[in-house]
Amino acid sequence: MKIKFNGKKQPGFYAEVKKEVDEYFKKNNISKNANAAMVFKTVFFLGSLVALYLLILLGGFSLSVALLLAVLLGMVQAFIGFNVCHDAIHGSYSSSSRVNNYLSLTFNLIGANAYVWKVTHNQVHHTFTNIPGHDEDLDVAPGLVRVSPQDRRKPIMKYQHLYAFFLYGFASLSWVFRKDYVKFFQKKIGHTDNSKHPKIEYFNLFFFKALYYSLFIVVPLLVMDITWWQFVIGFLAMHLAEGFVLGLVFQLAHVVEGTEFPEPDTDGKVDESWAVHQMQTTANFSTKSPIATFLCGGLNFQVEHHLFANICHIHYPEISRIVARTARKYGVPYHENPTFLGALASHYKTLKKFGREDMVLEPVRV
Repeated sequence: MKIKFNGKKQPGFYAEVKKEVDEYFKKNNISKNANAAMVFKTVFFLGSLVALYLLILLGGFSLSVALLLAVLLGMVQAFIGFNVCHDAIHGSYSSSSRVNNYLSLTFNLIGANAYVWKVTHNQVHHTFTNIPGHDEDLDVAPGLVRVSPQDRRKPIMKYQHLYAFFLYGFASLSWVFRKDYVKFFQKKIGHTDNSKHPKIEYFNLFFFKALYYSLFIVVPLLVMDITWWQFVIGFLAMHLAEGFVLGLVFQLAHVVEGTEFPEPDTDGKVDESWAVHQMQTTANFSTKSPIATFLCGGLNFQVEHHLFANICHIHYPEISRIVARTARKYGVPYHENPTFLGALASHYKTLKKFGREDMVLEPVRV
């Protein structure tokens, strides 16, 4: 079923906010792409990855210190995904497609796949945000975690607000060993055709996975003076840390109190324009925190990202004022949790509600 948004509803909102954002960049004579601060972040996080990797391999530290470094390595890989790969894959890091493509490959080096992410995230998630059956980001752990009111509730989900956070930790392991392969060979992503891929992407999928397995499994076992089970503990700790960070940040953007889960009518029509739909289904968090903004790569400004994925996240704090002001003018929702803990509490309450009520929200129909 093809989804169709109602472009005639609230057309002025997106036109005006886009015009004002464009004027902001022209008036200040700045690029929509990366600036010096963004380059610094890139060097900092990629440099941290290399430094931590070499310290673990060659530092000769005690097992407890090496374990701590492995946890930090996992977190840094998540931050690289947020701060470098995400912008590059969206094509917003640089005006040069070559630079974006090269930086996108860092996603492959940390165990994921840039091409699969471009399909599932750029094309599907950003178009059909929070629409059950279309946005596969809602399939967190099918059968165990319910993150949309249209999903069938199972008895075990009564406790999902307690165990879901633990399951988030396995997101990275699933990504590295399962998810990319499944999504690549899946004929449809939601209702989006996924049956044809460039031949080079078949090579990239298996080559970079093999490279990752070599760097993060084979090399440590050959170089480090540890047993196989000590390696397994460290490897799992790294991925659990990475997965926990990934899971939390992405869930706090769409599965919190106030965000909607629109259901199209039988003809696939959604009773909102695409831009207003993004405002209804997306939430910011902790936007006043420099630390959150630095670490999350602008994903705490998720509203701005969904409206302007072609703009580098380094600019989101400034343009968020324009988006918020224009949203108020047109009566369009602008969801925001002021703090990270507040967003976490809101997600917890939403999980608890979804786990205990069969229909939390009425489906939005024409």
